[in-house]
Amino acid sequence: MSFNFIKTEIEGVYIIEPQIFEDARGYFFESYNEAEFIKNGITNRFIQDNQSKSSYGVIRGLHCQLGEHSQAKLVRVLQGKVLDVAVDIRKDSPTFGKYVAVELSAENQRQLFIPRHFLHGFSVLSATAVFAYKVDNLYCKEAEFGIRYDDPQIGVDWRVPANKVLTSEKDRSAKGLKDVPDNG
Repeated sequence: MSFNFIKTEIEGVYIIEPQIFEDARGYFFESYNEAEFIKNGITNRFIQDNQSKSSYGVIRGLHCQLGEHSQAKLVRVLQGKVLDVAVDIRKDSPTFGKYVAVELSAENQRQLFIPRHFLHGFSVLSATAVFAYKVDNLYCKEAEFGIRYDDPQIGVDWRVPANKVLTSEKDRSAKGLKDVPDNG
């Protein structure tokens, strides 16, 4: 098996550890294998890859797309270290408003699978981080939704001191968990 799929406390969210082959030349690993993912219950068909670079203290999130434009994501870090967060916004879920937080880094090569109808965000814990992710649906600006990264109802500890947080105006003025629509 090329991967270790670790179930989290929230149904559908997985930490994925690839099998890494190292020798004197460096390393090799599969970062995605459709058959292995399907065998482990992840049947999403990824159609786009995205990448961002950020510096220490940057918090991106919490974001998602709503309704038919919702996206599942497979995320990983190519350089540096982040705290990655997935928040359940399925109104009928027993874990609505709960989150999973996992450290992803170029060193540990872990990935996080985030199903549709979850908010997603990350904070950069290293000097810089290059973050990559696959999505299973195209971006639609009209379907964008966000909740403030510091919403007290969710209570994420981003592991960045408040005076070091860098975020966008859009993220600072986002709504709260109470504003999640029914089609989240």
